[in-house]
Amino acid sequence: MPAPDRTSLDAIVLAARKILETDGLTCVTMQAVAARVGVRAPSLYKRVRNRDELIRLVAEATLRDLTGRLHSTSNAQDLLNGLRVFAKESPAAFQLVMTPDPGAPVASSDVNIASSAGILRVASDLAGEASALEAARTLTAWATGFISMELNGRFRLGGDVDRAWEFGLTRIIRAVGMPSPS
Repeated sequence: MPAPDRTSLDAIVLAARKILETDGLTCVTMQAVAARVGVRAPSLYKRVRNRDELIRLVAEATLRDLTGRLHSTSNAQDLLNGLRVFAKESPAAFQLVMTPDPGAPVASSDVNIASSAGILRVASDLAGEASALEAARTLTAWATGFISMELNGRFRLGGDVDRAWEFGLTRIIRAVGMPSPS
């Protein structure tokens, strides 16, 4: 069966992203994606070399989507809240790009660097240009850890998770924005 026009690379990646969210990363196979776009699996190989490349393309599309959503944010609170909203809407994609399993294909360095521009800008505004990378890493690590625990149901002591998020968010932003001790 020839690859019809509807099996564009964009359609293939979109199908893989949908499978990722509904069924998980292990179910993102060339066969499953082919079925989703209406062709036989060998037809996909005209556009995607193998499953690893497909997963990398999914990770890159996810980062581009996330970057686009957060592009206009002007402060750390809005940016991290936007990350949390994205994670709740696309938990499997969030985990693929923020906490990939060992050996999982990841986005290219170029896409990772481009996707970091927003957090670096916000972190620079918050902590100064000289500390922007460290501030960005701190904010990202805190938010990713909290969100990952939330997505995985790890907050089991009761209480209001949204309130805990706000508590941590306020304090981590304040701490990152404080001058470093000399």
